Amino acid sequence: MLFTRGASLPVERQLSLQDAVRRFQTFTEENDPHGEHDFGMIVRFGQKFFWKIDYFENSNMELGGDPYREDVFRVLTVMRAYEY
Repeated sequence: MLFTRGASLPVERQLSLQDAVRRFQTFTEENDPHGEHDFGMIVRFGQKFFWKIDYFENSNMELGGDPYREDVFRVLTVMRAYEY
């Protein structure tokens, strides 16, 4: 899990965000049109945070791997909404 500069917070707040991302289940047709469950928005500490999972084809970090394959690399990024 990566936190952007804007989301660099004290460890206890990062852990709270991490827990919120793990428990996120509010996927709708509007916020998840492809059914991949790879993006979401949560509100913590009075601010909006986005999280996004990117898929990479190989260790050279070539973006665009198939999210349904087990051998792709996944990177979860948490950022403040204004950074998106």
